[in-house]
Amino acid sequence: MVMRLSISPGELTRTEQKILDYINTNTDAFLFSSIGQLAQTLGVSDATVSRFARHVGCADFKALKSMVLEQSSGPVVKMAATLQQEEDFTPAGWLERQRDYLERTIRQLDSEEFQRAVDRICSAGRILIHGKNASASLAQLLCFRLRRLGLNVSLLPSGGSELLEGLVQAGAQDLVILFSLSKLSREGRVLLEQKKTSGYQTLAFVSRTCLPREEQADITLFAYRGTEKEYHSMTAPAALLDALVIAVTRSLGERGVRALKELHRMKKSYFPEP
Repeated sequence: MVMRLSISPGELTRTEQKILDYINTNTDAFLFSSIGQLAQTLGVSDATVSRFARHVGCADFKALKSMVLEQSSGPVVKMAATLQQEEDFTPAGWLERQRDYLERTIRQLDSEEFQRAVDRICSAGRILIHGKNASASLAQLLCFRLRRLGLNVSLLPSGGSELLEGLVQAGAQDLVILFSLSKLSREGRVLLEQKKTSGYQTLAFVSRTCLPREEQADITLFAYRGTEKEYHSMTAPAALLDALVIAVTRSLGERGVRALKELHRMKKSYFPEP
């Protein structure tokens, strides 16, 4: 990166220019360094680093890190931003943050939209699920849960022409479920575009409340995952997914129970516990 300053680079001392060069060429390492670690790496004093921070318009070293974070991007930056918020990281503190994410998800929950998702899953001829990168685990979990209920479910390949080979079979009675949490992927755009020709409906898990019209699915379920520049948790999406599966099971009634009972019978018959 090239750090944008509120002063001219010519106003920096030789030592301050050394600090700036290190930040520009070792941004990731800088974001995970304490003021003492940075000073030791560069062979300067903590006070020198503090003076540099103030000279470039920051109140202190923490504010300097925040400024660099604002000007950077990528997964390392997200993790660094999260750790900066949790200076004394504890599992309990992290779980408390997840409670906040769940509460934000609850406040944004549209009960009518949620019920539409349940009804469409129950009535679909086939259900095709697509997930990519971190969302692939959620897609696999949803496929596993719904398949146990006797629904006709399959996973779409994550990308490439194989995605199209799976999608070409989708028709008007089918439902395509996609995970568009951080942004709409190229594959997600294909899924939304192809529905105009194939006639299937779409259900999307998202983490953005305002979507352009061309990125909107027929049914949308929102889960909060944190701000743009922090580690994106899967806690709320996974909890929302589980709530959806339970609601679908209830809606299916005897049909879903019958499938679970038959699965249990087969397991006992073919793979009895020792």
